[in-house]
Amino acid sequence: MRIIIERSNLLKSLSHVHRVVERRTTIPILSNVLVRTEDGGMRLKATDLDIEITESVAAMGEEPGATTVPAHLLYDIVRKLPEGSEVKLATNGEGTQMTVSSGRSNFRLQCLPEADFPDITAGSLSHSFQLKASDLLRLIERTQFAISTEETRYYLNGIYLHTVEAEGDLSLRAVATDGHRLARAEVKAPSGSEGMPGIIVPRKTVGEVQKLLGDCGDDDTVAVELSDAKIRFTIGAVVMTSKLIDGTFPDYQRVIPQNNDKALTLDRQTFSNAVDRVSTISSERGRAVKLSLSPDQLTLTVNSPDSGTATEELAVEYGSDDIEIGFNARYLLDITSQLSGESAVFMLADPGSPTLIRDGGDETTLYVLMPMRV
Repeated sequence: MRIIIERSNLLKSLSHVHRVVERRTTIPILSNVLVRTEDGGMRLKATDLDIEITESVAAMGEEPGATTVPAHLLYDIVRKLPEGSEVKLATNGEGTQMTVSSGRSNFRLQCLPEADFPDITAGSLSHSFQLKASDLLRLIERTQFAISTEETRYYLNGIYLHTVEAEGDLSLRAVATDGHRLARAEVKAPSGSEGMPGIIVPRKTVGEVQKLLGDCGDDDTVAVELSDAKIRFTIGAVVMTSKLIDGTFPDYQRVIPQNNDKALTLDRQTFSNAVDRVSTISSERGRAVKLSLSPDQLTLTVNSPDSGTATEELAVEYGSDDIEIGFNARYLLDITSQLSGESAVFMLADPGSPTLIRDGGDETTLYVLMPMRV
């Protein structure tokens, strides 16, 4: 195999595919990236057996072939080569070594045979649809922070993607929860998503898709194919296939309060800054902030046995009974950072019940936050 490629093109593709490769693995081939020449270029492929990512990139092929080399090592080498340079990749006759050369720099990397590289893309995908990249990114950004990291509740370790019908309109909805907070966002369901199974997309896959979508323009679209076991995203020249979490997502609708009648409307940024300031005094472990509400006034209080007390008063829109309720400060900051409008609406019931938070600028998202004892 012999191929010449622009350093910038190779670096961009390697930056996409090498991220799924685990730095520590007991299976040596999984540390490698598969490099294969094809008409008009080359194809890179990496996998951790749960996610597989491939990308085609333009290059000048001089001699066809395929091999696998250490992914992170190749990425680090190409990253340190001078900008604007050309990179030549060539394997020896036995296919046991690859030479990476650019200008006066030469590297020899150990190869493993291409035949040993695993393939997880087999199997048919029952549903396929096109989605605007900006819509998919919004679904992810509005919900990802609420994904659980608790491995024992593995069915919460991802985003639940499904379709729901309301008033004759079909929506594609994303939900994530860790038991303390819940995030829900939706977009108009794209054609082809009708009847799709409800699926749980794993946290790592969600993170990788989010990074890839960051390179997309406003008008770009993403092709999504899925079954009840796998999902495939085609984003430009990148194709990512992932296994799904094999579990049942809980009935999240039961957690969303319907009868919270105390409405608090406040300026999102002012509130977020105030929470950030008063929580400075709290110990990382507790981080509880108390919200004391009276007509058109909110007082934020944090008590720390070690450090002291912090309070701040805000003018708000509130016309119900006085109430005191506590929340985890970090969870409040996470939610307010997702809101797109200038205002946020908190629907409260009592100090022990979940609170519903709506975005003043976006009716398609909602958040539920469990209170803390303060």
